[in-house]
Amino acid sequence: MLDTLHYALGLLSGSLVGFTLGLVGGGGSILAVPLMVYLVGVQNPHVAIGTSAFAVAVNAAMGLANHARAGTVKWRCGLMYAGAGVIGAFFGSTAGKAFDGQKLLFLFAIVMIVVGILMLRRRKHEGDADALCQRSNAGKVLGAGLGTGGFSGFFGIGGGFLIVPGLIASTGMPMINAVGTSLVAVTAFGLTTAANYAFSGLVDWVLAGVFIAGGVIGSLAGTRVARRLSSSGHLTGIFAVLIFVVAAYMLWKSAGTIF
Repeated sequence: MLDTLHYALGLLSGSLVGFTLGLVGGGGSILAVPLMVYLVGVQNPHVAIGTSAFAVAVNAAMGLANHARAGTVKWRCGLMYAGAGVIGAFFGSTAGKAFDGQKLLFLFAIVMIVVGILMLRRRKHEGDADALCQRSNAGKVLGAGLGTGGFSGFFGIGGGFLIVPGLIASTGMPMINAVGTSLVAVTAFGLTTAANYAFSGLVDWVLAGVFIAGGVIGSLAGTRVARRLSSSGHLTGIFAVLIFVVAAYMLWKSAGTIF
């Protein structure tokens, strides 16, 4: 049972998650799941996953509104990606619930490291600001959406750290547009996963509310910083470093329970 201190830590954690979502479009769940388990003190990894999925989805929707006002969202691409990804997220989350929680965290960290390496390799990619989602690249966009949706659901995450590189690879859009557009899919994936976990009673609604409250302020701040860094190429580097740091910590914490 969580007490006042745990909820205060949940509020702080939510602000960090919101800031990260606003800054790089991903990383919200990368932070949310380990913060739920290792800082807030949620004992059941599946409850941490289900609760964070809902909280991140709501925080992502707030970040999406901020990016939409800034004009960095390519709506057609986001809706296509999210539409395919919701299907993957449903089946992925169904499989994830049946998987051992600690092993899930360990595998999650390994996937994070691989994505971080791929993002660093593309950090000088400026992208095409006029990139569109149309018939010629629809297969790539829908396929990437389905695949990342499956990963998102399986690991119980919003999936932004997978969606951002997926959008860049399938459309060639710049990082700042991929960040804003990814939040369409992050919101959809998170709600799909949370609904599946909630059906099994694996969501702490009070903690989710506290997380969301903290994310409101963090999301506003993160979006402002993202606009300032978008033209320097530093955004991709920050994104990758964040992934490596959290992945290393998760590997260290979860490895002892597996080996």
